[in-house]
Amino acid sequence: MSTALHTDHYELTMLQAALQSGAAYRRTVFEVFARHLPGGRRYGVVAGTGRVLDEIERFRFGDEELTFLREHQVVDEPTLAYLADYRFSGNIYGYREGDLYFPASPIMVVEGTFAEAVVLETIILSILNHDCAIASAASRMSNAAGARPLIEMGSRRTHESAAVAAARAAYIAGFNSTSNLMAGHLYGIPTAGTAAHAFTLLHDSEQEAFEAQIASLGPETTLLVDTYDVAEAVRTAVELAGPKLGAVRIDSGDLAAAAQEVREQLDALGAHHTRILVTSDLDEYAIAALAAAPVDAYGVGTSLVTGSGVPTAALVYKLVARDRATGRLEAVAKRSVGKPSRGGRKYAYRMMDAAGRATTELILTGAHESPENGVPLLHELVREGVVVGREPLSAARERHAAAVATLPQEALHLGRGYAAVPTEFS
Repeated sequence: MSTALHTDHYELTMLQAALQSGAAYRRTVFEVFARHLPGGRRYGVVAGTGRVLDEIERFRFGDEELTFLREHQVVDEPTLAYLADYRFSGNIYGYREGDLYFPASPIMVVEGTFAEAVVLETIILSILNHDCAIASAASRMSNAAGARPLIEMGSRRTHESAAVAAARAAYIAGFNSTSNLMAGHLYGIPTAGTAAHAFTLLHDSEQEAFEAQIASLGPETTLLVDTYDVAEAVRTAVELAGPKLGAVRIDSGDLAAAAQEVREQLDALGAHHTRILVTSDLDEYAIAALAAAPVDAYGVGTSLVTGSGVPTAALVYKLVARDRATGRLEAVAKRSVGKPSRGGRKYAYRMMDAAGRATTELILTGAHESPENGVPLLHELVREGVVVGREPLSAARERHAAAVATLPQEALHLGRGYAAVPTEFS
């Protein structure tokens, strides 16, 4: 399916005017970056790059799209003729998925003519702003959870397509599984889930509901124990499933106190290996508060898919260089108050100390030599219109874990603060 109309009206009217003026074919460089990390976050997480590559390949104006634009008089016939043959033929470089970013990090660089690069602004930003925000929240939750597994369960709290993207971003940033089957189908993310309160309420008694679930899914299943009385439900669950009962889920009340009481009850009943899963409006702060509780896993929904209060990464897509009449690239930059940008094609390196800790995000403009102890951050994603930078999701997941391990300890604090790694320009 074409993604070409996932764009804003003014991008096509800019294209039309540039075609008329002759500037449309000037070579340009656009850059995606964040002026700041929203929400007082200490670092951001790159996610969505793979989805951007998929969508650019499908960015085509077919008969249906062109008919819509013509009937609604969005652009003129010469512009429609250009769009009919549109194929991105430029180059794209970017930070790898799972890596970290900080204020002004050029996480994606798009090189091409103005005509072919400007129309990609909305599709690129809509993906990266959403996925980076989700991954950044998920990373904080993963840090708070430590070694305890996290299940993404937010599908019913967001748009159906956003739910799939959120599951993907969360998996990159440390979540272990998702309840969303489409995410499992498209991206190979492990899926998980058993039953909701409706299943218990369907039956004439809680015992009948548990019996049915165990008969169907086996004693290793997870039984939801807070529909009525938690203590009675735990007792019934162990009586029916025996000590092989896989887990119980608590979805309401004081989770720390309830988990402690349930753990003591399970142990008294001989179910020493039965795990405790907690859900119920968890975020990174609630997860951190449960660190000392006998909890074995967390299920996170609303807070995850909404970025835990920060639903966008505040990324922008700005023109930073264009051809002069001489054919040489010239740096250009926005100078408006409160929203300045730095012109010029950027090259980014993460400077590391002798212990392997990140110390600085170094941004260089123009010709340069690779700095000593600097890890290059921009990698080739698209070469002359052909995607060359795809990688498996597992690589992004491993990269994220490794990148977080290079951060100073204060980067993992949940309170508001400054970026954990300063950005320097040279």
